[in-house]
Amino acid sequence: MSPAERHASILKSTAKRLGFDFCGIAKAEFLEAEAPKLDDWLSRNYNGQMGYLANHFDKRLDPTKLVEGAKTVVSLIYNYYPNQKFPEGKSDIKLAKYAYGADYHLVIREKLTEFLEILREEIGEINGRSFVDSAPVMERQWAQKAGLGWLGKNSLLLNREMGSFFFLAELIIDLEASPDAPLAKDYCGTCTACVDACPTDAIVGDGVIDASRCISYLTIELKDAIPSEFKGKMENWAFGCDICQDVCPWNRFSKPNKEPQFKPNPELASFSNKEWVEMTEETFRRVFDKSAVKRTRFSGLKRNLDFLEK
Repeated sequence: MSPAERHASILKSTAKRLGFDFCGIAKAEFLEAEAPKLDDWLSRNYNGQMGYLANHFDKRLDPTKLVEGAKTVVSLIYNYYPNQKFPEGKSDIKLAKYAYGADYHLVIREKLTEFLEILREEIGEINGRSFVDSAPVMERQWAQKAGLGWLGKNSLLLNREMGSFFFLAELIIDLEASPDAPLAKDYCGTCTACVDACPTDAIVGDGVIDASRCISYLTIELKDAIPSEFKGKMENWAFGCDICQDVCPWNRFSKPNKEPQFKPNPELASFSNKEWVEMTEETFRRVFDKSAVKRTRFSGLKRNLDFLEK
């Protein structure tokens, strides 16, 4: 076994030990094919108010600009599909499933820190950084390059064994490891379930999202008032949106996660529409203390709730 093969074996066994569902390895190099796609997407202002997505263009495409001497990008999948689903009827106020429990940034970042520590114990000094939905990393493209899935029409990474209800995380390291083969096939075929189901017509091309029309963007990223053109189209999503995932046939393979910290707050799990609408700032702080929902702040959540057709 060569050193690169041994390193790949250690990476995969460590990922499994830490509870990651899949681990894929890719060579750290410039994402040449993605440069024109990203440039076109930004030029059409599909990023909306997310101006930060236009920053660090080169770093977004070249991992060696994020970690000096980077040789490998390790992509990791961590399941968040809930054990307990909240009511999601037409009239129910809804919350994206990823936000049911503790903030994934904190949960996964802790695991990534441990991951690097284990690597240094087993292999020696390694220079690297970990990322979980942070810094300019094109995580879905790297995961595809590492063989973990393909990009669906809704732009999300789809995995044949578990669909798309998972978080992606990365390690960019200066360790050489045998790369995995990219998944060459697109298993969406002629299916357009996600495109047809999106109430705001945010999916404007295969794998292309006009984020300024996406319910997740409107309820989380947008800081201004939600445009009136979306009145009656939000389908009662108060924070985030799962529509394009819920209708995806590949998500029939989703299995409940095994992460205790993703267990929903019991108080939140029993929220009625009345409790959502009448929520006070004190309740918001208590219920969402360790949740990703804190990102939108109480004022943002109230704006979203006031906009809904309840």
